[in-house]
Amino acid sequence: MKDLKKYFLLNATPEEVFAALTNPATIQLWSGDPATMSTEAGTEFSLWEGSISGKNLEFEKDKKIVQQWYFGEQEEPSIVTIKLHADKNKTSVELRHTNIPDEDFKDIAKGWDENYFGSLEDFYTE
Repeated sequence: MKDLKKYFLLNATPEEVFAALTNPATIQLWSGDPATMSTEAGTEFSLWEGSISGKNLEFEKDKKIVQQWYFGEQEEPSIVTIKLHADKNKTSVELRHTNIPDEDFKDIAKGWDENYFGSLEDFYTE
């Protein structure tokens, strides 16, 4: 199992980024696919036609999202924590993803850069 920690800078406020990560209609705008998402702890979520799925664990409005991502039958849960920090008129994003299966690590790291936050960067610069 591996852990990943990354930082991103988005050209939007923390409120806008939080909405982009938690509102199904906004997720569809930047991801291109319908999403199942809620800001209620304990609910299941699904992104990119089920390519990413899991359980929402914790929300701190406009500041933090904690999710469990599913990877088959692994014993230790894979936890994603996204923290949003105001940085002038932008948002500094701190991402921590723990317990990523070794065989999935390279694809997950690339996905965060290109598909997830890469798509959000493009969304806010257009």
